[in-house]
Amino acid sequence: MWQGEVVSIAIAPAAGAPMEGRHEIRAVPGRGLEGDRYFVGTGHYSGRPSPGGREVTLIETETIAALLDGVLNAEGETLGIEMTAAESRRNIATSGVPLNHLVGRTFRVGAVRMRGTRLCEPCKYLEDLTGRPRLMHGLLHRGGLRAQILTEGVIRVGDVVRPE
Repeated sequence: MWQGEVVSIAIAPAAGAPMEGRHEIRAVPGRGLEGDRYFVGTGHYSGRPSPGGREVTLIETETIAALLDGVLNAEGETLGIEMTAAESRRNIATSGVPLNHLVGRTFRVGAVRMRGTRLCEPCKYLEDLTGRPRLMHGLLHRGGLRAQILTEGVIRVGDVVRPE
């Protein structure tokens, strides 16, 4: 059985706005993370329905690290993309958490129960916003997880993430 942790938390107050780091944040079922663009309905995709909603997104810090050294092609060229977890536009960065395995599963982030709804595949908007060509390639099938918040509570940096 695995157990990981929350490494960082970030939100943006509006679509395209820079992500702002938080030490802790309130998670609200059916709404998202208090103060985030999707919580207030001003996210880039707020007007587009999404299975499971857009309550919270998570990404593995291991994926962020792999963007720099990850192999791009058969010739062994590396991606060479340096970025922070906040620049990925995901809300919660984790360490030691196999996010792809949480689709359709219930898990805990600290005291908050969540359910993984689907993978958070990269989009052209993210690539354009960050100004990092090839980012879509680097995040394909490892761009994180969209999750539904099942119970209200506060999430803090350092909280344990574990399956239920």
